[in-house]
Amino acid sequence: MTTDQNDDSRKQGVELGPLADDLEDEEYPLELGALLERYGDREVGLGDDTSTLRTVLGPQDEATYDSADDVRQSIVGMVGDEAIGRKNYTDRGGNTEAEEGDEESM
Repeated sequence: MTTDQNDDSRKQGVELGPLADDLEDEEYPLELGALLERYGDREVGLGDDTSTLRTVLGPQDEATYDSADDVRQSIVGMVGDEAIGRKNYTDRGGNTEAEEGDEESM
């Protein structure tokens, strides 16, 4: 998998895996009902957990997506903190903003 494919399949803690490619190949605009009919049983990675696309997007009453990016953004918006994993964790070294603020106030 190339870096571009990895970026497309994983956004803000949400791992779409092969679904990302399928969404790219889809014809848009696409109604929520058609999206869920085709891909509703597909697994979406949410941090340390998984859920189906139907579970994530099903609570929306109606939606029309104009692109694969619209679908991804909707998924990210619907899962919220579920996809984060450990909050305030970074593997990039240094302190998080929350930690920095705590040290400065002392």
